[in-house]
Amino acid sequence: MSTHKSQKVFIKSYGCQMNVYDAQRMADVMVGAGYEETQTQGDADLVILNTCDIRERAVEKVYSELGRMRESKKARAENGRELQIVVAGCVAQAEGAEIIRRQNAVDVVVGPQSYQELPALLERARLKEKAQIDTEFPPVDKFDLLPKASGPAIRSRGVTAFLTVQEGCDKFCTFCVVPYTRGAEVSRPVAKIVAEAEQLAAHGVREISLLGQNVNAYHGVDERGRAVSLPTLMRRIAKIEGIERLRYMTSHPVDMDDELIEAHGELPELMPFLHLPVQSGSDRVLAAMNRKHRVDAYLRTIEKVRKVRPGIAVSSDFIVGFPGETDAEFEETMALVREVGFASAYTFSYSLRPGTPAAEISEQVPEDVARERLHALQALILQQQTAFLDGMVGQTVDVLFERAGRHAGQIAGKSPYLSAVAVAGDASLIGKIAPVRIARVTANSLVGDLLAVEAA
Repeated sequence: MSTHKSQKVFIKSYGCQMNVYDAQRMADVMVGAGYEETQTQGDADLVILNTCDIRERAVEKVYSELGRMRESKKARAENGRELQIVVAGCVAQAEGAEIIRRQNAVDVVVGPQSYQELPALLERARLKEKAQIDTEFPPVDKFDLLPKASGPAIRSRGVTAFLTVQEGCDKFCTFCVVPYTRGAEVSRPVAKIVAEAEQLAAHGVREISLLGQNVNAYHGVDERGRAVSLPTLMRRIAKIEGIERLRYMTSHPVDMDDELIEAHGELPELMPFLHLPVQSGSDRVLAAMNRKHRVDAYLRTIEKVRKVRPGIAVSSDFIVGFPGETDAEFEETMALVREVGFASAYTFSYSLRPGTPAAEISEQVPEDVARERLHALQALILQQQTAFLDGMVGQTVDVLFERAGRHAGQIAGKSPYLSAVAVAGDASLIGKIAPVRIARVTANSLVGDLLAVEAA
């Protein structure tokens, strides 16, 4: 297979944190095959659209983008330059050959678990002058195949990085396409994850966020062939030199067992932040969603976590306007929010996804009703988020500095609670943790004063 050292690749990624991770891995794959990554689409010889299929109209947005790219490809060809186009991710998995049928400018369609094959697929598309498709669900070992011929398998990520440890979902929530686009739950072997974490640490990463569609269902095998839990995996990663902080998302309430809860009190590297999607405060709606948990169980879990880690910040996901949701059931969601008190949350109006069971329910909530409920929920969440940030004023927190701030002489990072924090400080502190006294709140972030120049 030939390499193209003078060629550049641009990756446009949509959607979740896992797609961000996948985009980074695709960049690793293509750089290993001789490409140079560019942040400017117009400079690229290869454009990869890493797509997300969670929200309604996501597919049409992809086709709209492809229409614009077709014109760019045509113009390039007239000037004797090649432009290859790849559609990757969940829309690629869901649509498959339909993408090629509707948009013949596409060279490769590749699913979210097959991007390791990109160089070979692109070469075949070039030689055969025919679009290539790979949307098979491969064995989990294939997940870890990265080119090793040129350069490191994992390139620099900065101070913080995502690391996928688990793929797929067996829960089959009635509103969700993930089981159909990401496949069944699989967990990466411990040794593969630890090796990747060690490479990340060697490149200056200090905080790792472990990712999975149901990350707390992790059950990868260790070097002795034994299935291990997420807390056990985190303890292994926490021992790696240079790794000072750990996070994980996204979790399912039914997999939030006592061992994981206790880890929040026992593992200092595990940050005091928990993202635990509940989706609704109504037991009937939860049952209709096939969520497999109930409100009282969710509340008990939050109570247990707060007992072992007082002051932990809790985040969640909510869907309003689910088919058949009544005004009273929406009020149950509002009541749950008031009872828990969230530091942040992702809130959505129900989005019909073709092929999912919820799409077949006849009692679809009118869009204007769902929109009104969403606005009410968002207003309540904003109150709680504001209260959480206001409560930080006057406190001293350790901040991991990640980058230069928006203003000259400023650096920015994250608190243990995942809050953005900016201070006046020297760029030499980037990559280090230092104590900061929070002085004020500005729009969804915090501004503070450094208490020490030396790393904590």
